[in-house]
Amino acid sequence: MKVLNVAEKPSVAKAVATILSRNQGLRVREGRSRYNKLFEFNYSIRGQHCQMVVTSVIGHLMELEFEDRFRKWHSCDPAHLYHAPVRKFVPEDKLDIKRTLEEEARKCQWLVLWLDCDREGENIAFEVLEVCAQVNRHIDVWRARFSALIDREIHESVQNLVRPNQLFADAVDVRQEIDLRIGASFTRFQTMLLRDAFVLDFAADDRNLVLSYGPCQFPTLGFVVERYWEIQSHEPEEFWTINCSHKSDEGTSTFNWMRAHLFDYTCAVIIYEMCIQEPTATVTKVRQQEKLKYPPHPLNTIELEKRASRYFHMSSEHTMKVAEDLYQTGFISYPRTETDYFSERTDLHGIVQEQLGHPIWGSYAQRLLDPGAGLWRNPSNGGHDDKAHPPIHPTKFSAGESGWSQDHQRLYELVVRHFLACVSQPAVGAETIVEIDIAGESFSSSGRVIIAKNYLDVYRFESWGGSMIPTYVFGQQFIPTTLTLDSGVTRPPPLLSEADLLNCMDKAGIGTDATMHDHIKKLLDRFYATKDSNTRFSPTNLGEALVMGYDDMGYELWKPYLRSMMECDMKAVSIGTKRRNEVLTTCLEQMKACFLDARLNKVKLLEAMALFFERSNRSSGDEQHEVGDVVRQCTLCQESDMVLRRKPDQDLRKMIGLAKHQNRLCYFETSSESSDGNFMVGCLGYPQCRNVVWLPGSISEAAITTISCNHCTPGPVYKIQFKFRRLEIPPNYNIDHLGCVCGCDEILRQLTEICGTGSRICSTVPARGRGSNASSTNAQRSNTRQTACIHCSQTGHSSNDCPSRVPRSRNSQSHRTNMPSGESSIPCNVCGTPCILRTANTENNRGRKFYSCQSQECNFFVWEDSLNSSSGGRSAQPATARSSASNPSRRGGRGRGDRGRGRQSGARTSDTTFVSATGDPVSGRRCFVCGDPSHFANVCPNRGM
Repeated sequence: MKVLNVAEKPSVAKAVATILSRNQGLRVREGRSRYNKLFEFNYSIRGQHCQMVVTSVIGHLMELEFEDRFRKWHSCDPAHLYHAPVRKFVPEDKLDIKRTLEEEARKCQWLVLWLDCDREGENIAFEVLEVCAQVNRHIDVWRARFSALIDREIHESVQNLVRPNQLFADAVDVRQEIDLRIGASFTRFQTMLLRDAFVLDFAADDRNLVLSYGPCQFPTLGFVVERYWEIQSHEPEEFWTINCSHKSDEGTSTFNWMRAHLFDYTCAVIIYEMCIQEPTATVTKVRQQEKLKYPPHPLNTIELEKRASRYFHMSSEHTMKVAEDLYQTGFISYPRTETDYFSERTDLHGIVQEQLGHPIWGSYAQRLLDPGAGLWRNPSNGGHDDKAHPPIHPTKFSAGESGWSQDHQRLYELVVRHFLACVSQPAVGAETIVEIDIAGESFSSSGRVIIAKNYLDVYRFESWGGSMIPTYVFGQQFIPTTLTLDSGVTRPPPLLSEADLLNCMDKAGIGTDATMHDHIKKLLDRFYATKDSNTRFSPTNLGEALVMGYDDMGYELWKPYLRSMMECDMKAVSIGTKRRNEVLTTCLEQMKACFLDARLNKVKLLEAMALFFERSNRSSGDEQHEVGDVVRQCTLCQESDMVLRRKPDQDLRKMIGLAKHQNRLCYFETSSESSDGNFMVGCLGYPQCRNVVWLPGSISEAAITTISCNHCTPGPVYKIQFKFRRLEIPPNYNIDHLGCVCGCDEILRQLTEICGTGSRICSTVPARGRGSNASSTNAQRSNTRQTACIHCSQTGHSSNDCPSRVPRSRNSQSHRTNMPSGESSIPCNVCGTPCILRTANTENNRGRKFYSCQSQECNFFVWEDSLNSSSGGRSAQPATARSSASNPSRRGGRGRGDRGRGRQSGARTSDTTFVSATGDPVSGRRCFVCGDPSHFANVCPNRGM
C-alpha cells in the first residue's frame, strides 16, 4: 500500500521521514516546488507493509478572498462586503505544491495528515484533503496527532491514526470569513475617508498607506489607548500617612499604619497629635504561621510569551519565532498550546532524566529523582486544556547548540527550568505578623524566614524576599523610635508592558494563543502604537485618533466585548454546540449594523483626526474613483454601485470628451462650473461602466439618506436630501427637497427641466464582458419624451415648446415702442410687460444696450444689436439666468451646437444669446443635437430622428 504523508512545513516533513525511516533506506526526490521535497521509505502501519511518501505544504494551502468583482477597493460599497460572495482557492505562488499533491494522491491509497494539532492545523488538513480528493475520490484519509518531533511521539502517533476533525476546521473557516468581511469593510471605509483628508507625516508614502481595522487588532489597540488615557487624566492628589519604627537589640522593625493613608490633612493631623500625646505602643497580636510559595503551573503559550517578555524583554512575536525553531529541531514540544496541565500518561520522570547531564541544573534533576530527598511533587492543574497538545516542555537534552543565538539559549533554559519547577515542592517560609496599638490607632509589621527554597533553587527567575524582625510578645509595651506624619502623592498606573497587554488580551478572550503576538505586531506595523525599551506601549496620534473617533460615536468597537463574544462562538463551533452558519449570520449582522452606524457618524472620525493632524488640500490622485455614498446598484453593468459624487469641472470635460470619442453614443451636456456644484450619481465601475446621472447645477448640497424609495426597483434605492440655491430655482419651489434620482420624483424632474440641466444617463461603454446596450441608450433618449410638461401636464413636448403658452411674435423688433419718458422698450415674450432699454456696465460689455423684463419670474433678456440682425429674443428660463449670474465660470466660449453638427432647418440663429443679470452673455448653452440655444439636447424634438 502506498501512503501519502503531508506535513505543515518542509522541516517537519524531513523530521518525520527521518524518524520513521530511522534514517535507513531514505530516498529524496524533487517535487514541483523546489522548497517541498519528497521523502520515500518503507514502513509498517499496524502490521501492514507500506511505501511511504512524505512531503509538505507551507502553512495554509488556500486563501479566502472575495470574488474578483469585489476585490478592488472602489468596486462596491464596503457595506456590501458583509454578504458579497467569497471563495477559497489556491493562490498562484502555491500552485506547484498543489500539483505535487495531485500527482502523488493519484498513486496513493492512504493520505496521512501530519499538520499541527490545533484548530489552524486542522483547517490546513482539510485544505490538503480537498485538493487530494479532487483527483482521487477513494483515497482513505487519516490524521496523525503528535506534540513533539521525537521518536516516541512520532512512532506512537502513526500507529494510532484518527480521523480529521471537521468541527475544528469549521471554527477556523468562521473566523477567517468574519475577519475578512469586517476587516475589509472597515479598512476600506476609514482608509478612503481619512488617508487623503489629512497630512499623515509619519508614513514615507502616505498615498499608499492603509489604515487597517482588525476585529482583534482594534480591541488590542483599545487596551493601549485606555491605559494611556488613564495616565493622561490622572490628577495627583496629596495624602498623609503615619509611619512608625522601633529599634531594639535584635534589629529594627517598621510598622505600617492600618489605615494606609488619609486624603484629609486635618483629620490626619488630629490623629497624629493623639498618637504623639500618648506614644506608648502595646503589642495586641503576634501571629506566626508557615507560608508556602507554590511553583508555577505548567507552561502554555501565553505564559511563555509573558515570561519571556518579563525576564528577557523579548517581544511576543520574536518569542514565538524562537520557540518554533526549537520545536522544529526537536528540543521542545509544540509551542502553541492552551493546555497548562499534564495528563496522567505523560512520562514526567523520563523528561527529567534527560536533563541529568546538564552542567547547571543536572544536580537539581538528580535530587528530584531521589525519593529520599522528597523534592518531587506532581505538577498542579492550571485548568486549561485545548484537547490537542500538552504543556510546553523540553523534549531533548542540550547543553547549548553551536547554531543557537542567545535568545535560543534563554528560551530553552526557561522551558527546562519551568518544567523542573513544576514538578518540585513549593518553597516554605515562616512568617511572623505583629500588630501594635498607639492611642487607638493600629499598626502592623511582618517578617519572613525562608525555611526551604525547594523549586526556587532551580527557578532563578523568581525570588521570595525574607526579612527578620525582632521578637515581640503579646501585651509588650514600648516607645516607638520614630513616629512621623509623612505626605505623599498618588501616582498614575504605568503604561502597559507587553506582558500586561498579553494578560489583558487573554482575560478578555481577544485572539488565540497562536495569534495574539500577531495582533500586537500589527499595532506597531500600522503606526497605531509604539513600544519603548522597557517593552511598554504608547498609542501614536493615529491610534489615539481612531479610538477617539469611534468612542465619540458611542460605539465601543475598541472594547473587547464584541470580539470576546465572537471567540466564544467560534469555540462553540469547534466543540459542536453551535453551527457554523448560525454563528456567521449572527456576528456579521451585528457588525454590519455597527458599520452602517459608524459610516453615518463618520464626521466624528474626521473631527478626532483633525485634533492630531493637519487637513490636506490635496485630492485623491484617482479622482474618478472617489467613493461617495451609495444610491443603488448600477442597473447597467449590474456589478458595481451608483454613488453620489461631486466632480471638478476638469474631470467633467474629460468624461464628455471620452463619451464623444465612443461614436457619440452618449448625449449629455454640462456647464463648466466650479467645484461648488457638479453633483452626479455615477457607477463605481468607471471606466468599464460609464453609467452616470448628472444632477442640476443649482444644487448647493446633497447627501444620501437611509430612506428607501418605495417606487423604484430593483431596490434598495436611497433618496437624496437636496439643497438648492434660492436664486437659481423658481420662488414656488422649496430649496430643501428629499428626492429620488431614478425617475419617479416629479418635483425633481420639474426642477431639472426648469434649471436647464436634466437627468443625463451616459451608457457609452458597457461593462467589460457585456454586450452592446444600444437599447438602453435609446430608452434613455426617449425618457425625456415621456416627461410631463410643467404647464399642461401632457407628454410629447418640452415645457419650452408647450402649445398652451400664449404665442408671441418672434420678431420683437416690430413691437418696439417708446415709453412716456422717451425710452425705447419692447414687450416681454412671457408676461407682456414692457422691457426698457438698458446699458450694460460690466467689463466685457460696457456700453452695450439690452432689454430686460422687470418681472422677477420670467427674466427676459436680449441684446439690442441682436434684434437688428436676428429673428428676435426668447425668454431665458428663470433658473438658467440666475444660475448664470451666480456662476461666472459658465460664461464665454462657443456653443456645443457649433461643433460637429449642421444646424437643423428652422433652427434659431446663433446670435440669440442668454444674458445674466449683469448683462454678460452666457454662451455655450445650446442644444447638442440641433444647435438651438432655446433648449437642451434632453428635450430636443429632433433628438429621436
